[in-house]
Amino acid sequence: MSAHHRKALELARDGQWEASHEIVQAHDDAFSSLIHAYLHRVEGDAGNAAYWYRRAGEPVSTQSTEQELESLLEREAAITDG
Repeated sequence: MSAHHRKALELARDGQWEASHEIVQAHDDAFSSLIHAYLHRVEGDAGNAAYWYRRAGEPVSTQSTEQELESLLEREAAITDG
């Protein structure tokens, strides 16, 4: 993963939706799209979130947004530390 993934997730965790969104919006890789989807779920825009899940090649999450954020952080750490 890239430093921008970690930064976007940290900002999302800290409640800085717009700053996190700005980061992922600038990238078109699958993991950025997945974070983007999560952010739109947090925003309450299910249709836009579904679009970004499709772009990421992943199913729409059924986890709570809190659980999904933790999963994304764990996934990012596993790949980075991997």
